[in-house]
This record gives sequence, C-alpha cells and structure tokens, in this order.
Amino acid sequence: MKRKVQVHIADDHKIVIEGVIAVINTESSIEVKGYSQTGTKVIKWLEKNSADVLILDISMPEVGGIEVLRYFKEKGIEQKTIILSSFDDPNFVKEIMEIGAKGYISKNNAGEHIVNAILKVANGGTYFSDDIKENLFKVFTGEEAVEGDFPKGFFISEELTDREVEVLRLIAKELNTSEIAKKINVSENTVKTHRQKLLKKLNVKNSVGLAMYAVKHKII
Repeated sequence: MKRKVQVHIADDHKIVIEGVIAVINTESSIEVKGYSQTGTKVIKWLEKNSADVLILDISMPEVGGIEVLRYFKEKGIEQKTIILSSFDDPNFVKEIMEIGAKGYISKNNAGEHIVNAILKVANGGTYFSDDIKENLFKVFTGEEAVEGDFPKGFFISEELTDREVEVLRLIAKELNTSEIAKKINVSENTVKTHRQKLLKKLNVKNSVGLAMYAVKHKII
C-alpha cells in the first residue's frame, strides 16, 4: 500500500486550519500530521517530526512565515512548503518563492486548489492558485495566464548553452551587466547579447521573468 503524503498545517487561525483539514480529508492519499499556530511552534515541531509538505501562513505570532522560510534556508532544511496567504502582490510572491517556497495559494481560493497543490509539490513540482498565477504573469510577462501551470513557451525553451545558463544564474542573483562581464571575463556587449538571446528563448520580457525561470528550474 502506497504511503500517504503527510502534511503539517501552520496558521494562527483555528478556523482556517479546520477548513484546510476538512478539504484534505476528502483526498485519501493525503494525511494531516498535526498543526501549529505560531512560527516558533512550526520550527519546534519540525525539529522532532517530519512532513512531506508544510502548509504555511505568512502572518503568524512570534515568528512569521517569511522568517520560518529563512530559517529553513539558513539551516539547509529542504522542507517542501506551500504558502497559504491573503497577500497576493506579485513582487511579494516572487520574494517568497526565491526564499524557498514551492507553492503559493490565495486563501480566497484555497478549497479548490489545496489538494492539487499538495500532491504536485510533494512530487517535486511547484503550484500557484489561479489568481496568484494571473497576477504574476500580467506583471512580469505582460501576457494573460492560460490553462495549465504556465503559458506555453514560458518555461519551455530551446536548449540553453552552458554560457547562457551561467549568465541567467548571475542575472537571477541581481548582478548588473558590468558585474556579470567581470565575473565571467567577457565584454559588456557580450553579456547584453546573451541577455537578449535568453529573453527570446525563454519568451519573457525582462530580468524579472528571467529570474522567475531560474527559480522555477532551480538554476540559482
């Protein structure tokens, strides 16, 4: 018998926790392994226990969700985490994903997405609820999101050269053209050429789109 996906829930509102549990209980392949109502308790729980996926709120007492993610990153803890939040600003979502979250779901639409998000993240994927995905694409690509994970072509590219991957990684780390040129010992014009090729191959409009690709594919 296949082992169930184990999930821990962290939210300071008991009614939200109960709602998430109710939805999860409709899926026989997922099992809730406790819940925490502060960031401190999440960290303490994970010191002695484990879960395949953590459902994490951003605004919690004592230690917030961002601090929890940063704690994981600093300690080298590979905890697959889905953010469940009422915040939907795309720049904030991007920041959260860069820190280490693997999914982001709006509390307004949690019921219809939570099960799919858990199963996908548990299997190594990423997941955004429809409204979050729509905001991200409108702001960072200028395009409308389409059915599926991402618009066709956005995260599907021609094969990148080793040099292009290197430049992409440095762009995602927020190095400017001059800094990249010095880092890889080429001219600034060469870096600009690589950047233009990356924009075309990955079908994005700016450096933020390139950074999102790098985060999605764990290039950084």
